[in-house]
Amino acid sequence: MMGRNDQPQKPLFYTFDLDDLVPQDHLLRKIDRFLDLSDLHGHLAPYYSHTGRPSVDPELMIRMLIIGYCLGIRSERRLCEEVKLNLAYRWFCRLSIEDPVPDHSTFSKNRHGRFREAEALRFVFEQVLQSCIDAGLVGGEGFAVDASVVKADASRQRQRDDDDDWGSGPGVRDYLDGLQEDDPAPVTPAKRVSPTDPQARWTAAPGGPAFYAYSTNYLVDTDAGIIFNVEATPAHRTLEVRATKTMIERLEDRLALKTKKLIGDTAYGTAEMLAWMVQDKGIEPHVPVWKKAERKDGTFSRSHFSYDAVNDEYTCPAGKRLKQYWTRGWQSRSGAGQGPTLRYHALKKDCQGCALKEQCCPNTLRRKVTRSVHEAARDVAQTPAYQQTRRQRKQVEMLFAHMKRVLKMDRLRLRGLKGAQDEFLLTATAQNLRRMANYLGTGPPGVPEMA
Repeated sequence: MMGRNDQPQKPLFYTFDLDDLVPQDHLLRKIDRFLDLSDLHGHLAPYYSHTGRPSVDPELMIRMLIIGYCLGIRSERRLCEEVKLNLAYRWFCRLSIEDPVPDHSTFSKNRHGRFREAEALRFVFEQVLQSCIDAGLVGGEGFAVDASVVKADASRQRQRDDDDDWGSGPGVRDYLDGLQEDDPAPVTPAKRVSPTDPQARWTAAPGGPAFYAYSTNYLVDTDAGIIFNVEATPAHRTLEVRATKTMIERLEDRLALKTKKLIGDTAYGTAEMLAWMVQDKGIEPHVPVWKKAERKDGTFSRSHFSYDAVNDEYTCPAGKRLKQYWTRGWQSRSGAGQGPTLRYHALKKDCQGCALKEQCCPNTLRRKVTRSVHEAARDVAQTPAYQQTRRQRKQVEMLFAHMKRVLKMDRLRLRGLKGAQDEFLLTATAQNLRRMANYLGTGPPGVPEMA
């Protein structure tokens, strides 16, 4: 029988509880169990005035941002509209059905002001990380590191010329401020510079077009894939490797965690990086060594020469010696003043009459072999253990795929390196919260159990 609504008038007042309307298996209900922002007000208190009109609750803004980054809502305008309409979002933000939702401009005002001054987003990330540690989701034995390129909010068709006006956007201001700072290790100048976001790096993925981009660098625990640290850099390999040092040192300073094992790809297998891990930090490197000395023309490579550490010399396949200095009084085995590369060479008379000269040095009078001053650290990294741990690095790549495909973080909204850092911190926070919600049980609060 056809139904009909015959009630002449609906009730004027309604009584209901938002908590009853949110399903028990809703993602935000699971996340809310592990999100503790009780210390946020105390952290931000020095950055607010003690007089004047009360501001929008910073916890409300953080909860709204977490909704957006957990559920792939990239626009803050749309986020405010969704919170107005969605009852589950209101419940997560501690808003009643009648409470107003902040305007989208409030986020921009606080982001460029007190949130960055107080490192509020870094504080929230570390609070969530501590919850992961307390829940037992962290092994702490080893970490995997990697970087992923994310497109910047800059048109690839535009580039700056000398007579162009830089403008006054936040990305431009950050760039001009950075020019006043001394860079201890400058990188190769970019071929193109964006007039809207000069800090973005012109780069290209293999087989694709070039674009302006930033890199998000993750330091991930290999036990459950929890992100321990995140750092934003322009898309450049040298800066990505440098960010790894920053993340590891920050981990030691803020959480007093010592990195015992680091897993990475070839980008982290340079001699300088390996020396920093082995000699300075005592970290066991599980990375493929970056080898440049292997020849592809059929002649002997450096691996065919045996090294004698006691006498600091090489022996060629024919049994002849190669040394740095053959004249007495000029030996300097410390490598001081020679740069990062040591050069060993054989005597001319030994090479001229050698039967293996055509296989060794057919186009030169004598054979030369180079050796890095950090070669001892490279030898430590060349262990079979890497073959067993290299698969654990895929956890980082899976997080990057989740970030771009599920959370829609394939292009930045904010400009400048600070804007990229804000977005990457919120994304990593959302991924850790979602990981906790998936790994831990859905029972009553206070009784977490492994699923």
